[in-house]
Amino acid sequence: MKRLVVMLALLASPALAVQPDEILPDPALEARAREISRDIRCPVCQGESIDDSVAPISRDLRIIIRERLVAGDSDAEVVDYIVARYGEFVLFNPRPEGSNLILWLAGPALLLAGLGIAVATQRRQVATPEVELSDSDEARLREILKG
Repeated sequence: MKRLVVMLALLASPALAVQPDEILPDPALEARAREISRDIRCPVCQGESIDDSVAPISRDLRIIIRERLVAGDSDAEVVDYIVARYGEFVLFNPRPEGSNLILWLAGPALLLAGLGIAVATQRRQVATPEVELSDSDEARLREILKG
């Protein structure tokens, strides 16, 4: 029974690919490394962070991040170093600058354009005036509805 509980606990916990030999002895630096690696996409897996990926390139990136932190780089410098080597693609949240700015602004711009079109369309709709039917038209309508 105890064995079953341990196996279920392992299955329920998140599977991190970080190997014991990668972990830094300084808990503060390790926490910074984990925070950075959660926001870096694996170039091979593409849907996983390098913290979760078992691909060899992810291991290399995790080691590079830790080496840069030990060397004294700030978090931003480490991310800049990785982006300089692999491009903006490796960032789960690309920076809102340069050509990425178009992507960041396209959604809100299209939303505003859609709202503007909806408001303009709503204002242009003219209420149809009520028209009274003549006696002959009403009689004809009753005839049609009776079948």
